[in-house]
Amino acid sequence: MFGQHNCGDTLKAKVYIETSIISYLTARPNYDIRAVANQNITLEWWETQRPNFDLLISEFVIAEASLGHPEAAQRRLAAIADIMELQATEAVRALALELIRRNALPAKAEIDAYHVAIAAVNGIDYLLTWNCTHIANAHTRPKIESICRALGYEPPIICTPQELTEE
Repeated sequence: MFGQHNCGDTLKAKVYIETSIISYLTARPNYDIRAVANQNITLEWWETQRPNFDLLISEFVIAEASLGHPEAAQRRLAAIADIMELQATEAVRALALELIRRNALPAKAEIDAYHVAIAAVNGIDYLLTWNCTHIANAHTRPKIESICRALGYEPPIICTPQELTEE
C-alpha cells in the first residue's frame, strides 16, 4: 500500500519545491561551509522527509532549473521530472504583481513573487526554499502573509528543509 493514494489514505501535506531546493539537491560539492551545510540538509530532507509529502513545482521552477550550465540543468530537470506541475493562471499573475506592488517583494524578485503566488493560489501547505533573501525571510514573510490573506488566499508556510520535518 506504500506509495499509493487510495481514498482511505491520510492526505499528505502539499509542498511547493522552489528552485533553490533543487539547486542544492543536485549541486556538485562546494567549499563554502554554508553551501555544504545546505546541500547536506537538502539531501537528507529529500531522502528522509520527501515521502511524507506531496511535492509540486511550477513552470517557474522548470524555467529556472533549465538555466546555467547544460549538465547542471540536466541534473536539476531530472530531479523534478516526476513532480506534478502547477499551472500559472491569471489569479497567480495578479497575486504576484500585488506582492510586488505592495512591497512584500522587490520588483527584481518577480520570479520569487510568482513562486509565492502559485503556492498560495493553489492552497499549498508549505513553500520549501533556501531563498532567505526574498522568500524565507523574517522581514518579508509577514508582509507576504498579510497580502495573501487580504486578497483571499491562505499563504503557504514558508520554510527551509531544516524546518520542515515530520517524525
